[in-house]
Amino acid sequence: MRALAIDHGAARCGCALSDPSGTIVRPIDPVAPDPAAVETLVAEHGVETVVVGLPVSLDGTEGGQAAAARDFAAALSERLGVPVETYDERLTTKLAAASRRGGSRAAEDSLAAAHLLETWLTAREARR
Repeated sequence: MRALAIDHGAARCGCALSDPSGTIVRPIDPVAPDPAAVETLVAEHGVETVVVGLPVSLDGTEGGQAAAARDFAAALSERLGVPVETYDERLTTKLAAASRRGGSRAAEDSLAAAHLLETWLTAREARR
């Protein structure tokens, strides 16, 4: 099952894709925060599920960025013919920064999306 993760931002969305088996994740180029741009990725890559990062604070509260991510996920749900869900993205930005320090050349927001997708896939497997 190929999944696409989105790290939603006001200026751009970091993106990451899984392989068809849902095992390997790779960051891809960011896109504009526009549902049409995500729709193009879904069609190009045969995506079966979209996961939008939900920025939740360490104490579990949600602020304005979380509301914007939920709104974006809702807009995607209306437009795309695949399931769209939100998933807690706590600490993915710190993990992305560490990946950059480790030598990764991918965009930091796409690295955050990759960490989000890895976490989501692991949790999904654990639920099975």
